[in-house]
Amino acid sequence: MDTAGKNELTDQACVPPLAEELVEQAQAAARMQTAEYAPGEREELIDQIKSLLQKQDAVLVAHYYTSADLQKLAEETGGFVADSLEMARFGNEHPAQTLIVAGVRFMGETAKILNPEKRVLMPDPMATCSLDVECPEDSFSKFCDAYPDHTVVVYANTSVEVKARSDWVVTSGIALPIVEYLAEKGKKILWAPDKHLGSYVQKSTGVEMLIWPGSCIVHERFKADSIKKLKLKYPGAMVLVHPESPAEVIATADVVGSTTALINASKMMDAQKFIVATEPGIFYKMQQESPGKIFLEAPTGGVSATCESCMRCPWMAMNGLRNLKDVLESGGNEILVDEAVRRKALIPLQRMMDFAKKRDVVMKGEGNA
Repeated sequence: MDTAGKNELTDQACVPPLAEELVEQAQAAARMQTAEYAPGEREELIDQIKSLLQKQDAVLVAHYYTSADLQKLAEETGGFVADSLEMARFGNEHPAQTLIVAGVRFMGETAKILNPEKRVLMPDPMATCSLDVECPEDSFSKFCDAYPDHTVVVYANTSVEVKARSDWVVTSGIALPIVEYLAEKGKKILWAPDKHLGSYVQKSTGVEMLIWPGSCIVHERFKADSIKKLKLKYPGAMVLVHPESPAEVIATADVVGSTTALINASKMMDAQKFIVATEPGIFYKMQQESPGKIFLEAPTGGVSATCESCMRCPWMAMNGLRNLKDVLESGGNEILVDEAVRRKALIPLQRMMDFAKKRDVVMKGEGNA
């Protein structure tokens, strides 16, 4: 079924504008964590963190989009580097009673949803996500109430309250089969919050959906024309694109996929050069898996391929060695979730995980942004 003219990026959804002040605050906080180290400071911080993790019976789980320092530290201390769902699942299986989540707030909340008996701490719980901010629970609930005959499918990049209002939670790695499954059951689908991922799912499946018009501030900025020009400069380079990107950017891709799908593609493909349209924190794992290959930042804003302020998520950059040490020393920044809300949010999360097992969909690493 061709739904090109039927997709509704509905105007009825009350999406708050992302305040520039919020982004500026995140950038300021990130600069504090990425400021140049004094001689010996970095090494001292790493040694202190390793000691504190052991003393606190804590394990560090870090997202692919955090700094190379944090990803390497997680690996060296028996922690884990992955997407948000796998971070939470690892925490559930690990015996440590304290989970340190280096990422953004919804990731800490997901860890708490799946691990209510454990203490979940974050270096900075104010680290959020534009998709989360642009989909507040009150407005979203009103939107859902306007379409009571629709099945509510939300992306993992949402608050615990929005998850609690949903029927299904999905990651980018399992969104397509779940939407196809629901369509086969005759379900009408309401999708939130990423309009680009929603449109990609709709185009790929042919399933008509109501789509909440949110977007990721990083993926929104990639420009198709500039990617094409960069590819002319590097003949033979493969273009890897996350589906949170605009449709015209996706159209330039040789591979479209979740964070881990892109990492796997860069490892398995014969190409030696890759233009990567997602957060550059992913380069640490790509270079680790394929040290002989060259990875290029996809251009943003039509300017160049080296605009770190555009490419990097300011909230992911709020995680650093300095505030990681601080939270281990203080025990602060604990993620707490209302138990009634947690139980509701667990239902759609568990539904996704059960679906994955039943359909033999490999969920490990097939995650979100």
